[in-house]
Amino acid sequence: MSPGWLARNWIALSCAAAVVLYIAATLLAPYSHIGVYSFWEKEMYAFEPALSLDNYARALTNDLYRKAVMNSGIVALSVTLTTALLGYLLAYYLAFHATRWRTLLFFLLIVPLWTSFLLRAYIWKIILGRNGIINSWMMDLGLLDEPLSFLLYSKGSITLALVYIFLPFVALPVYAALEKIPRSYIEASTDLGAPSASTFRHVILPLSMPALTAGCTIVFCLSFGDFITPALLGGTGDLMIASVIISQFGSAYDWPFGSALAMLVLFVVLALVFVLRRLGRAASGGVE
Repeated sequence: MSPGWLARNWIALSCAAAVVLYIAATLLAPYSHIGVYSFWEKEMYAFEPALSLDNYARALTNDLYRKAVMNSGIVALSVTLTTALLGYLLAYYLAFHATRWRTLLFFLLIVPLWTSFLLRAYIWKIILGRNGIINSWMMDLGLLDEPLSFLLYSKGSITLALVYIFLPFVALPVYAALEKIPRSYIEASTDLGAPSASTFRHVILPLSMPALTAGCTIVFCLSFGDFITPALLGGTGDLMIASVIISQFGSAYDWPFGSALAMLVLFVVLALVFVLRRLGRAASGGVE
């Protein structure tokens, strides 16, 4: 590697070094730390270095932790599927049908991102509560004699709030992908006699599938590991794995076991992300 080559490519090398440093500091170092801790043992209020699989065995054999992972998976999958459908429909309308209202609708889509995550989750507690907007409105109209209690503190309320919060993460990338599709492709398909449904299936959907898959991956990962929304809107029977992990690092003071749970969540998310990516590639015909 000559000095001349280094001088010509110093910008690219600097950018690559910055990326490597960022990944090492924010991903490799923390996860390595957690991975090592997951094999340690807790002795009273101290942690002893060890090479034990007891923490993983405890996490995999206890029904409470398996149920927490299942609850998180059900909510994350429900949120991902719902945001995929609604986000794609919204992006499709903005890209192909909205004309004079496109700027306003796009602005309304990104406005919620300007507020804090906590506020966007808490507002659904005000809407769905026993004395919330929905119950108060229905009782004022005489549709109810007493407030509905099932609207809040359930998987449904958690899913509804997360769909509202994460919808832009699907709609925005899909909209960007649909905007980049050359309109000549669609016109050529129409000129060849293909109906609208065939044009969408064979032209528009494959070209936008990578963006949809990326958005769904982000939504699934964020929903699976979310802690704030289940804490505000979840019930006693809707224990999420993020809440369990937080409690292990907090009140239970069992960092090795909490680390093992965190590593298991990481493996589950990576496996499902791999599946989503393969499904996305299959649906798009290999288009990237």
